[in-house]
Amino acid sequence: MLDACLNPELAAEITCQPVRRHGVDAAVFFSDIMVPLALAGVDVSITSGIGPVIKQPVNSAAEVNKVVQRRLGDGSAVERAVALTVAELGEDTPVIGFAGAPFTLAAYLVEGRGTRDHLGARSLMHADPGAWDKLLTWCAELSGEFLRIQVAAGARAIQLFDSWAGSLPLADYVTRVAPYSRLTLESVSVPRIHFGTGTGHLLEAMAQCGSEAIGIDYRTPLDEAARRLPGMVLQGNIDPAQLAAGWDSLAAHTKDVVTRGRAAPAHVVNLGHGVPPGTDPAVLTDLVALVHEL
Repeated sequence: MLDACLNPELAAEITCQPVRRHGVDAAVFFSDIMVPLALAGVDVSITSGIGPVIKQPVNSAAEVNKVVQRRLGDGSAVERAVALTVAELGEDTPVIGFAGAPFTLAAYLVEGRGTRDHLGARSLMHADPGAWDKLLTWCAELSGEFLRIQVAAGARAIQLFDSWAGSLPLADYVTRVAPYSRLTLESVSVPRIHFGTGTGHLLEAMAQCGSEAIGIDYRTPLDEAARRLPGMVLQGNIDPAQLAAGWDSLAAHTKDVVTRGRAAPAHVVNLGHGVPPGTDPAVLTDLVALVHEL
């Protein structure tokens, strides 16, 4: 996975394939949350059946002090991959840049891998606020630099992806996480999308972090999100489970999502999380065509 992300020709090819095959309106740059950490020299691998694994977790003040000395390193492969993609797709199909949010990066660093409740990260947050501030600031700056490389190469919007923020109580998110997401988002000047999973209880706080759009996962109806976030552009939120539920169910669900999305000032139709690996690609092509009809 990481090798593919850092091979410019391959990353550009993977980014362009959904545009060619399914006719989507924008391309999301093919990358991974772990790429900035790898470029900063963190020993990380992506293991089948597990996901990202950090060889030496950062779970003490001493380890934090070590890791924050690292810098992003050579981002030329990412820059070239975005430039190749932009050149192939032209002006009509924008490229959306991608990065992981500071809390999600920190959660992986502290835990060493993905966990259900992120207890280690949440414990460090409270046990040593000074170390937490150093770590989150570093993660925010790392993600910001990673996004700026993509924007400089031609990405016309970005998405900040917070996989694990949903594990946090609102008060912890507001005081210990949101300021760092804002730091990352404010580091770029193109339109910004802020997305998290399981974050229905955090939507208002996420909307204060400086993005023009909020991604809504499949758990929160878009008309409810529009009511809670007046004036905010929404992205989402077709349930990925519907992709394997048969066309009649998927089509009805999609029409409902699009109808509810009309309550927002603008709506970027998307899934409410990623495409499951076993999805029939033909279903995606038909889904895009349906959305274009609607």
